[in-house]
Amino acid sequence: MRHRVSGRVLGRSSANRRALRRNLVTQLFLHGQLETTEAKVRAIRPAAEKLITLAKRGLRSDQAGQVHARRLAAARLFGKQAVSKLFDEIAPRYEDRPGGYTRMVKLGRRRGDNAEMALLELVEE
Repeated sequence: MRHRVSGRVLGRSSANRRALRRNLVTQLFLHGQLETTEAKVRAIRPAAEKLITLAKRGLRSDQAGQVHARRLAAARLFGKQAVSKLFDEIAPRYEDRPGGYTRMVKLGRRRGDNAEMALLELVEE
């Protein structure tokens, strides 16, 4: 039974799962879209939305709040380039939007293993 068990395992150990999530969210922010399995998209979408909200709050706060928000984002992403793109390009784009920064588009099944594929992309204004 899975009563009260949260999160998706994705067939990986906890450290591998954490690294996978960090990689996928980083790639989403760097490239604007990401094509992977539907299960992985459903697993990382909330994390991406929360990071964009964190960046928006960081933009609205004072200097100390901005530094704190950038450090929190850097702990959840790989590379300074992804953090700077999140705060300098992505967060200002969604400043007036209350939520729903990403869109999942189902692409059908992958030919090799018949896995459900999906495209996760940042919503354009």
